Amino acid sequence: MRDIREEYQGKGLSEADLLADPVEQVRLWVEEAVNVGLPVANAMTLATVNAEGQPSARTVLMKGVEQGGFVFFSHYDSRKGDDIEASDKVAFVLYWSPMDRQITVQGRARKLDADTSRAYFKTRPYGSQISAVASPQSRPVDLETLEADVAQLRQEYPEGSDIPMPENWGGYLIVPEEIQFWQGRPNRLHDRVRYFQDEGKWLRERLAP
Repeated sequence: MRDIREEYQGKGLSEADLLADPVEQVRLWVEEAVNVGLPVANAMTLATVNAEGQPSARTVLMKGVEQGGFVFFSHYDSRKGDDIEASDKVAFVLYWSPMDRQITVQGRARKLDADTSRAYFKTRPYGSQISAVASPQSRPVDLETLEADVAQLRQEYPEGSDIPMPENWGGYLIVPEEIQFWQGRPNRLHDRVRYFQDEGKWLRERLAP
């Protein structure tokens, strides 16, 4: 691994290139990644910490930029849900290698209201809705039992049925407290711009690479 090298070719990033609102700047960069055809451009690595202080991370999909923050959906009694219940402090990373870009966000997560979660749940594909109902996410399970539960639910709710959203499933809003934008440049002279809150206003500064 020591011999693996990547020479970044980004054109550079100045403060003048960035919006005053970093949340909207995140939206812009995600949209640009989507528009150039990058696969799963909204995939973010979400880090949480449990009650004992043990961090864990996994990839989830950002499903919205709204209410001044970032939305994703999950089972509330999953490992990440248990972690957020213990500590609402979270962080996530968006990384697009072909664009030599990265965004890191630190903030706090809170549950979305049930009506908002229910409205999104109805837009999910049929199979995804069935899986959300069947899966005891993050809990031990044998495959035969899981597949049998899915088959039973498919009989109970044929395709086209109104599948009730599970009570243990819904959305989270991550309200950011710090956002960093990183642009790779040649010779490791990368650009890093950090936004942080001061008395309710976003300020920014350049950080050394």
